[in-house]
Amino acid sequence: MRAMHDMPVMDLYDAISDANNNAETLIATVISGEMTGEKALIVDGKMTWNSAAEGFLRTHEPEVTAVKDSGIVTVDGQNVFVELLGNEKHVVICGAGHLSMPIITITKMLGMYVTVVDDREEFCENARKRGADRVLCKSFAEAFKEIEGSDDTFFVIVTRGHRYDKDCVGGALRKRHAYVGMIGSRRHARFVKESLLKEGLSEELIDSIYTPVGLNIGAETPEEIAVAIVGEIIEVKNRRRRNFGFTREVMKAIMDDDREPMMMATIILRRGSSPRGVGSRMLVRKDGSIIGTIGGGSAEGEIMAYAAELLQAGYTGTQVRHVGMKACADEDGMVCGGEIDVLLETV
Repeated sequence: MRAMHDMPVMDLYDAISDANNNAETLIATVISGEMTGEKALIVDGKMTWNSAAEGFLRTHEPEVTAVKDSGIVTVDGQNVFVELLGNEKHVVICGAGHLSMPIITITKMLGMYVTVVDDREEFCENARKRGADRVLCKSFAEAFKEIEGSDDTFFVIVTRGHRYDKDCVGGALRKRHAYVGMIGSRRHARFVKESLLKEGLSEELIDSIYTPVGLNIGAETPEEIAVAIVGEIIEVKNRRRRNFGFTREVMKAIMDDDREPMMMATIILRRGSSPRGVGSRMLVRKDGSIIGTIGGGSAEGEIMAYAAELLQAGYTGTQVRHVGMKACADEDGMVCGGEIDVLLETV
């Protein structure tokens, strides 16, 4: 195995942190042969960083940079795992009224970063108590100056009035975004769209608004409406299956200068049914504790125990671990019975 301490691996995570949120960013990792563990960062089709200046990936740069989706590819007889990184999913909720509260709760349960905007202090305090990561208590116009959009940003417009809705929808459409949804009747939607047309926004852009917001499930209560809205966000998010990337929690742990070595476990291949998909990752410490998840259950437990054993033995390297879940499913009555390959890397 190629020892991770022989590579400037921390430079990779610095480069990931510095990458433009709106750039197409991929990580390539050699997972077979003598160069197992060699890595490269590809931004908008260009190899911007690699762990070995004259290594396998640099030598085969045209083939590697041509890959655009996550998965395992074969390059000159060697297996390379290529991961298309997405940003942390960011939900921006405009309005902190009663409907916003269950939206905050559900999106936080799903691991999304939540920003709430409102100009009423008492409502902003409610959003903080519900667990919003960031609350901008100021006018919507001022707040939008501080919000950076991306292809992984989802705007939910649930303000208290037509004028605020128009301002927020207009502000959201002018940002990079994955989704802009607005609550209200069809008549209200028509009013907002006509107003935005007069402001010079294109008809194509305006037609991209999801309104009435949410999946059509006959929702009535605030909680049911929140489920419908978040369901629609999930539907939009999953149309392009790019990986989550690195959560703030995982990146913070990796970049901690005072930490001990950890093992990063990433699902690189899934066969059949399994709880999480390709790109799901977690960090394992020497004591077996974790940050993040690759799906829970017996498969995650096996990886946790194995990674902790490697760390306790002083292992520094890269390897792939296969986990079959059929036996566990038969024994425990679990619904999943698939298989996963997990990339284990010392960081």
